[in-house]
Amino acid sequence: MSIAYIDIRFFAHATEDLDKVIEAVQNVLPADYVGDIVFRRDNLQGHYGNSILLFETRIKKKEIVKAVVENFSSHLRGLDKKALHEEIDLHVQKGSLYIRLDKQAALKGELKLCTTDVIRLRIRFKKAKTEDIVKMCQDLGILT
Repeated sequence: MSIAYIDIRFFAHATEDLDKVIEAVQNVLPADYVGDIVFRRDNLQGHYGNSILLFETRIKKKEIVKAVVENFSSHLRGLDKKALHEEIDLHVQKGSLYIRLDKQAALKGELKLCTTDVIRLRIRFKKAKTEDIVKMCQDLGILT
């Protein structure tokens, strides 16, 4: 596979139900590997002293990377794949594809692109050229 690793990160704010946030993220992941993907948890503080939890993980194991990509590409809506392709220059930087998924939609089991209240994915490719990344993403079913 032409992917080096996948980073996933998300925030859980004090006003959110942590169990629902975690459920939303688990809905983005392949069910067979949810237990194998471990997130590091950091306690942060917002501007007004509010509690914010940051969760991060890096997935390097090839079989899990493959499963995450397959799950993502099979569940991302066609319109979002098209939009991602049309705006690819906004999402690719230094050999990585950056994707922001709607946390609320993920809670319902849907994968949709979004810009606020997101689950962030960074797919790091072994090749850095945008045109190579576009071709690989098309081959993987991430782009149309």
